[in-house]
Amino acid sequence: MLIRSGKYFTIGLGMFVIFGIVLTLMSLPIFEGKNSFESADNLFNSIAKGSSYRIPRLEKQAEHFDGTRIDCTIGSGDLFRLDLTERLIVSAGAEISPQEGRFLIKGDLGRIAAAALKDAEIMYFDREKEISAKYGHSGKEVLFSWWNILKQIKEALKRQKKVDQATFLDEVIKKGIEVGYNFYGIAPERVSSKTATLAFSLIFYVCYTVWWGFSIFYLFEGFGLAMEAGKKEEM
Repeated sequence: MLIRSGKYFTIGLGMFVIFGIVLTLMSLPIFEGKNSFESADNLFNSIAKGSSYRIPRLEKQAEHFDGTRIDCTIGSGDLFRLDLTERLIVSAGAEISPQEGRFLIKGDLGRIAAAALKDAEIMYFDREKEISAKYGHSGKEVLFSWWNILKQIKEALKRQKKVDQATFLDEVIKKGIEVGYNFYGIAPERVSSKTATLAFSLIFYVCYTVWWGFSIFYLFEGFGLAMEAGKKEEM
């Protein structure tokens, strides 16, 4: 007989079955057409979006770079959709011109950053139609193009030893453009408005994990499988 302890085996099997039932329920689309995993993922994405809004602060920083002229050369192969790139650069009051297989960009760093941040904010608040009407391209194409442009300008500024300007553009890219791109279509939420839900999720996760561990433990006990300390051999 494989089962050495019917008591522990019954407890373990019961816990295992309950774990499976709960897991099955969690996999069903019972939360507004989503299962619990998708619902939890949306919740945490919403909270992440709500805590990632730094665009107004970056716009204030951009004002400090108003009047800061940039003159840099970037490779044509490094640009995404040249027609869109040119349109974005011109909309920021800057110039882009071909030069021996590369492109020369001249303009005001503050204005370029402000223009990019404005588009990022529009996408952050899910108003993509404004972007499409303005440029004739999807919002994500526009932000990806901005990301590409600013990244190339940042690298050019680093080569010119303009560390402060390059550092500022790095923040614009990571805390402005990438936030607007990655969180498009997600409703922002504050942690304070979801405290009870977060607390329940954390407690449930811990209890559910411990439950699984004990179910395996009792099943092993029922089969008579247990870990014992080895005996120390004296020389």
